[in-house]
Amino acid sequence: MKPKPENEASITAKKNRSKRIFISTGEVSGDLQGSLLIEALNRQFLAPGKDLEVKDLESKDLESKDLESKDLEIFALGGDRMAAAGATIWANTTAIGSVGILESLPYILPTLKLQAKIYQYLQQNTPDLVILIDYVGPNLRLGNYIRRHFPQVPIVYYIAPQEWVWSFNHKNTSEIVSICDRLIAIFPEEARYYQAKGAHVTWVGHPLIDQIQGAANREQARAALGINSSQPVIALLPASRRQEIKYLLPVMLAGARAIQEHLPNVQFVIPVSNQIYRQDIEKAIALFKLPAKILTGENNHLGIAAADLAITKSGTVNLEIALLNVPQVVIYRLNPISAWILAKLLKFSIPFMSPVNLVLMKSIVPELLQDQVTPANIVRESLPLLQNTPKRQQILQDYQTMRQALGEIGACDRAAQSILAILAQV
Repeated sequence: MKPKPENEASITAKKNRSKRIFISTGEVSGDLQGSLLIEALNRQFLAPGKDLEVKDLESKDLESKDLESKDLEIFALGGDRMAAAGATIWANTTAIGSVGILESLPYILPTLKLQAKIYQYLQQNTPDLVILIDYVGPNLRLGNYIRRHFPQVPIVYYIAPQEWVWSFNHKNTSEIVSICDRLIAIFPEEARYYQAKGAHVTWVGHPLIDQIQGAANREQARAALGINSSQPVIALLPASRRQEIKYLLPVMLAGARAIQEHLPNVQFVIPVSNQIYRQDIEKAIALFKLPAKILTGENNHLGIAAADLAITKSGTVNLEIALLNVPQVVIYRLNPISAWILAKLLKFSIPFMSPVNLVLMKSIVPELLQDQVTPANIVRESLPLLQNTPKRQQILQDYQTMRQALGEIGACDRAAQSILAILAQV
């Protein structure tokens, strides 16, 4: 059912009411990026900055108009961080997400049911602007629905799906370009790829540059956590998805136990990004009899900053680790059947898995994927990085080059300015 055409009275009422933004994302990383963007939207809405350069790759300046006389309402599919930043969360989607074919099956029906409900909600609460953050399958369906039923509503894709890495599904790329009025990119290669495909692209830089400002250094973090300055510390980051508890956590803990045989006084810290997995992690730690301290909330950052090394799943957290100058070993595994289908039937391949390596398309940190993920290989890659070896020094040097490629401070505010400039014209 399409909405009825607006009459003059409804158009006038719409102009006088508060501006309404709908944001759709999923998983822990989407909740984080969404929260940073919401904070910047509210900040720029109330006190717009005058000195932030927004890089429109098509060199078309956005004309900003006065929005201060109206309120800004943000409702969203997201999580607790976005709620804390000021959004009204319509449904929590932080636990809905997976990588792989078989892994995604349990989430299909719940996602479709959720989207059917949000479609009904949007019919009665039409937003002035929609922001999609990553979350490729659900967001493409949602974006297509909005484009069909609410063609007047501008769609911004912020942090587009990484088709620019794998170019696996050209249909996805075409859909992303066709549904969005503006694509706001955080990686340089992401911006170049989508611009070449016909998208109207603005590159703002990576928001983690902002988040990491003022972060504790190694000594400060250890003091806050009560860890001896001379004790070797390894951060273990196994999971932000249910499948990672199954496929990564056991082998990561087995590798950690093997490292402990070489370094008996090592301290392990496990920052937990999603509390629903805490009990599973605690049980696994007890099973492996590992001296590990679980960290939550703000202590997550401290746990990474205090570490000499991180053994981590692939994901946005790799960039956080790199920006805190902690060497890391990245591991990832899928269900073996999913991996076989992707490699053998779909001919799927990518140059790198970790975002750290993708920024410069260079092997900065070691990656162990699928069958390579064994305790012995984790030990082999980890031990040299715990000492002042040339390999460790090279990683730290490459981190600085990678950091420069991620842009300047103010990425979230630049993104917010671009979005509000579009909103002002609605």
